[in-house]
Parts: sequence; C-alpha cells; structure tokens
Amino acid sequence: MEWSDVRIFLAVAREGSLGAAARALGLSHPTVARRIAALEHAMDQVLFQRHKDGVLLSDAGARVVRLAEEMEASALAIHRRLAGEPGKPNGPLRISAADWFATYVLPPVIEALLDEHPGILPELVVSARRYDLSRREADIVFRVVPFEEPGVVQCRLPRIAYGLYAREGEPPPARGDGRGARLVLMDTSTHAYPEVEWLREMLPHARPVVVSNHRALQARLCQRGVGLAVLPRAVGDATDGLARIDLGEPPPSRHVWMGYHEDMRGMDRVRALADIALRMLDDTEGDPRS
Repeated sequence: MEWSDVRIFLAVAREGSLGAAARALGLSHPTVARRIAALEHAMDQVLFQRHKDGVLLSDAGARVVRLAEEMEASALAIHRRLAGEPGKPNGPLRISAADWFATYVLPPVIEALLDEHPGILPELVVSARRYDLSRREADIVFRVVPFEEPGVVQCRLPRIAYGLYAREGEPPPARGDGRGARLVLMDTSTHAYPEVEWLREMLPHARPVVVSNHRALQARLCQRGVGLAVLPRAVGDATDGLARIDLGEPPPSRHVWMGYHEDMRGMDRVRALADIALRMLDDTEGDPRS
C-alpha cells in the first residue's frame, strides 16, 4: 500500500462519501473512485459498501483503518520533522488565534515579525476551532485554554483582563440584582467561559438576549445598546462608545497559551514568532510553563 492511496482511503472513510473525500483532498470524484477501486483490486478486498447516500466501511475496511491511521501518523511525523529543520527564516507560517486576539493583540507582534524576518509570510487563521497541531493544520496556536494534546510545546503568556461594558450613557445595573438589564453572552455550548458564570452571579435577574462566540460582534452589539457584555479589555477599551462598569470586582481574568508541536522546535519561522511573542507579550505574573 502506498501512502497516497492510504490517504485517499482514510479521507473516504472519514467523510463517508467519495464526493466529500474528493473535495477535502482537492481531487476529482472520478480520481478518488478510480484510486479506491485500484486499492481494492490490489488488496483483493472490498473496503467500502456503497449505498445511496455514500459509503460505509466493510468489515475488511474497518480492519484496515487502524493500520492506515498508524501509517498516516508516521507520514505526518516525517513531514513535521522535515519542516522543523533549521534554516533561514523564510516561507509561510500558519498562525491560529481567536478573532479578538488576532485583531486586538497580535498586530504589533506580526509587525515586529515582518520587520525582523521579512522572508516570513504569516498566514493568520482566525477561528474558535481548535486546530490539530499534529496534522499541521496550524504551525503555532494562541488560545485561552492550556493544551492537553500530546507532543505540544506550550508556554503561558499574559493574564488577560476582562471588563463588563455597556453603551456610553447607559445607567449601570445594581450588583446582585440586574433587573431590567440585558446581557450579550458568550456561547458555552462547546467551551466553558468563567466570565459568563461571574456575570450571572453579579446580575442574577438580568435577561440574556444574544449568545455569540465572536468577541468583536459582542462589542458591536453592546455599542448599539443591545445589552451588557463581558469583553477582554483589549477589545472593550479599544471600542468607541463603550463604558466599563464597576460592580466592585472585575470578571475573572484568563491566561493566553501559545503552543506548537514538538517536532517544530527547530523550525526557524516558529521559533522567530515564539521569541517575539514572549518578548512583547511578557507574562507579568511570571511562572511560564513549557
């Protein structure tokens, strides 16, 4: 079995159809169908059962999946190791971060990176999705929760301060009550956000009116008077028309974590950005971990 065929086999198994696998791989539907047919012929096994909505793994295909995934892991490790070889900082660098961090915190870091290493081309992927570093979906990631994935080198960056904001001129709510106030909340369906629980404790009678996972959108809604919002101060303080509300204690702060795969330690582009981020986004409380 060749890796190129295994890659197509895994894509079909994961996507559930030849067409979806073709789109994911950037290949044509006939090419995927032909390669799967050739693989089945070479192995003298039926790997997929066809049905009207796509394909399902046969018993033989299910037995092959685990071995194919081991082959994939080895191929990805080779790719990461070669990409991580030291050299002159040059070429693309895929960076993942949440929308607000990329918009309000990273720009001076990216500017310094370009000034010091003009051969690097930053590719910023702004998303709440957690990208898989082992698959090189991103080279380096900034996020507000520690990395638990194996093989990730991580470092704790600064503690991010949060604040409660309202449109300028809006009367502040009463702590412990909040009657009549409306809330723009963070979406907690996939991740926990401690500031949401804090807000509900501070203003138990306030009414949630919007839920969103996008900080800049929350700031705009708050700016228009839709409701109160807890925002990173990097966002709220930089947004015209917002006033920070003091309820006697601030919302809980959070650290930002920077991570990259251990195989990328020697990649000069990753090291360049990591060094600049550590220099410019210094953890004032100390205790960096890696």
